[in-house]
Amino acid sequence: MKFILSLVAVFTFFFQSSDLESLRNSYAKANQSNANTQSFINIAEKQSSTDPVISGYKAAAQIMEAKVTTEKGKRKSFVKTGATSLESIIKNNPNNIELRVIRLSVQENIPKIVGYHSSLKDDKLFILNNYSKQNQALKAYIQRFAAQSKTFTPADKASLK
Repeated sequence: MKFILSLVAVFTFFFQSSDLESLRNSYAKANQSNANTQSFINIAEKQSSTDPVISGYKAAAQIMEAKVTTEKGKRKSFVKTGATSLESIIKNNPNNIELRVIRLSVQENIPKIVGYHSSLKDDKLFILNNYSKQNQALKAYIQRFAAQSKTFTPADKASLK
């Protein structure tokens, strides 16, 4: 019986991990084109996990849906719903660095007129202060994000080694 439970746990972890990698990879490419944005939204919508990081990506997908929707009246509601959800997830998981990366990237890329950019400095500082405590996969992901980020200075980027 313990063996069966162990197998179930391993398979669950493996598939959740691959779901997270799929979301990360798709999210990293989402801003390159509307097709990539739509692909990321589709991948995020298929996720049913209650993991806070996956929920964070789903919230980012809601925000990004404003970019690709053809219904102009819905853009504001997509951003508001996604931002509220992301803020709630971060409030409940304030020490999760990947959620901070998600919010930082959203706030960097959303038009300034929307007014959702108040956490840029805090998130950057949190990422820089907690980077060394992360696993190698997450460190690599953060390095790739920081390399293209407008918020990280060259000195900040150099410190993420």
